[in-house]
Amino acid sequence: MNEFIFFGICFIALALMLLFRLIVGPSVVDRAVTADSIDILTDMALILFALYSGRGIYLDIAMVTAVLGFIGSTMIARYLEGKL
Repeated sequence: MNEFIFFGICFIALALMLLFRLIVGPSVVDRAVTADSIDILTDMALILFALYSGRGIYLDIAMVTAVLGFIGSTMIARYLEGKL
């Protein structure tokens, strides 16, 4: 059980490092990729927490945030492409 906590903390630490890239990123595309990466790491931390706690509600929350992250990434890509 301690490995779930360890990896969850590692995912959160990586997301905080990516937050720096989100703020400083040299271009909009870098910021979009970073935001998507933070979303994926957050989802993974939620999945690990669901396994640790034994409650399925966190899996539902991870699924919703993953779908919303995908939709957001698609919308940003379409906007940057000029089709939105």
